[in-house]
Amino acid sequence: MGKVLVLYDSQTGHTKKMAEYVAKGASKFPVEVRLKSVDEATKEDVLWCDGVAVGSPTHLGVMSWKMKKFWDDLVDHWGEIDGKIGCAFSSSGGWGGGNEVACMSILTMLMNYGFLVFGITDYTGDKFTLHYGAVCAGEPREEQEIKACERLGERLAQWVLIYVDGRKEYLENLKGGSQ
Repeated sequence: MGKVLVLYDSQTGHTKKMAEYVAKGASKFPVEVRLKSVDEATKEDVLWCDGVAVGSPTHLGVMSWKMKKFWDDLVDHWGEIDGKIGCAFSSSGGWGGGNEVACMSILTMLMNYGFLVFGITDYTGDKFTLHYGAVCAGEPREEQEIKACERLGERLAQWVLIYVDGRKEYLENLKGGSQ
C-alpha cells in the first residue's frame, strides 16, 4: 500500500487546516496517510513515505525557515529520497501575498532532492486553480479553497497509486480527482 506524508508548518493554524484537508483528500484512496507538523516530523517520516505534500505559510514569498531547516537537515539522506512524488501548498496573509511563489520554492527544494513534483490543471471554482499547488489567503473557508486542498491530496494519492503501486487504472480517474 502506498504511503503519503502531509508535512506542514503553521503559526496561525491556517496552513494546518489546509494540511488537514489535503490529508482528507488523500484518505479517499487506498493509501496510508500520515499528517505531521514540521515540529514533530522526523527524517524517518520522509524516508517512510512514497509521496509528500509539503505546506508552509508564505514568508516573504518563500517557505518558512522551519520548513527550510527541516529539509536542510535531511541532506545526508539525499540519495535515499530520490524518486518520491511531491507537491506543495501554502497560505498567506492575503491574496497577492506570494503563496504561489512560496509553492515554487517548496517544489524547487523537492526537485533538488529528486522528487517528481506536479501541479494540477483542474479548477475547483471560478478562476480558481492550483497550478503550483493549493493556495489560500488566510484560513481555507470557501468551498473552492477547501476543494483545492482536498484535490491536491487526492492527486498525490493517485500518483502514488499509479507510480508506486502500479495501479494504472487510476490514470483514467485523474480528471476531477475522484474515483
